[in-house]
Amino acid sequence: MNVRETGTLSTKRKIAVFTGNRAEYGLQFPIIKAIDEHPDLEYYLLVSGAHLQEDFGYTVKEIEKDGFRVFAEVELTMEQDNLYATAQAIGTGILSLSRILDKLQPDILVVYADRFEGFSAVITGTQMNIPTAHIEGGDLTEGGALDDSVRHAMTKLAHLHFTTNEEAVERVCRLGEEPWRVHNVGFPALDLVARGLYAQPEELVERYGISLDKPIVVFTQHSVTTEYKSAQQQVMPSLEALRELASQGVQIIITYPNNDAGGQHIITTIQEMNMDSVDNVQVHKSLGRYDYHGFLNACGKHGKGVCTGNSSSGIKETAVFGCPVVNIGSRQKGRLRANNVIDTGYDRQEIVEACRKGIDDEAFREQCKTCENPYGAGNAGPRIADVLATISLDSRLVQKRITY
Repeated sequence: MNVRETGTLSTKRKIAVFTGNRAEYGLQFPIIKAIDEHPDLEYYLLVSGAHLQEDFGYTVKEIEKDGFRVFAEVELTMEQDNLYATAQAIGTGILSLSRILDKLQPDILVVYADRFEGFSAVITGTQMNIPTAHIEGGDLTEGGALDDSVRHAMTKLAHLHFTTNEEAVERVCRLGEEPWRVHNVGFPALDLVARGLYAQPEELVERYGISLDKPIVVFTQHSVTTEYKSAQQQVMPSLEALRELASQGVQIIITYPNNDAGGQHIITTIQEMNMDSVDNVQVHKSLGRYDYHGFLNACGKHGKGVCTGNSSSGIKETAVFGCPVVNIGSRQKGRLRANNVIDTGYDRQEIVEACRKGIDDEAFREQCKTCENPYGAGNAGPRIADVLATISLDSRLVQKRITY
């Protein structure tokens, strides 16, 4: 356990922020920034999960590059690529984090979304009577990932809720949460877009050697955790489709999946198919938030391309860039979305045709450029920080009651 000693006394509220993987951190960035800039708050960043794994890019380096201080590295052991290991990881996370929180004694613990790493954090915080804030509760997916049940379980444990849309507010309240606990703040990642904090096309040209005159496909496919044994079978048609598109001159940017059960099978398949040796294909463990949003921009209003795979970022972060999306398989079924999304099955030809539509169909691309984004206006971070600074830290907050 690596813990930074602060050595100073402060009257500011101590906000512990837990992050367990790269995608989650990209969404948390504006929240951590807003906490850091708030005069009555100070953040203590707790880093865990895939951030500390070389196979998934050791993305704690991205956090440090952004200038944030890591207070503690939380051991969360994931030794195998299956659901047994996931359950074990939740247990090791609770053991590690409980020691850190006992030492830190934060005023509030902030946890994001719906993953098993965050689940371990919410269990730990709430069982230690630490006021725990949950971000992105009330969302809905029906595609077979364990995330959906985990998300709602986290909602029932948490004391404070920050949602991204009005449908989610209603859903959280219908789960029996008291309305005063629920704050609809919008989608935090849009804060960065609103401020223009993403790579410009010329930066991508310099860093990745791409041509802005040729179309781009950005691809990330995660496992469906209730079907993790099929992860290799499900990703192969996607990779075959990408090979075909690359042969047509399309530039392909592949990023690794997250560390869910089945994720390592996807990585192994990418490696066994030698995707990084195919002309017009690049494979990266992680692009980082700044460059990833830059590619969505380059694929959307300011270029010609498509985001494809089954990441929630394809549903929630693309509309603001006017970027077409090819959503593969069931993982994001039921997710609130704009009308820039084309759904496909695990079929090579279907994926190729959908990507070509996103690249070549000017009427569809114009629809994507003008679609309405259902996830807010880009000021979530400051709104969350204000609530964290002003919410009463009393027994009413931690003693929950159900409303029905």
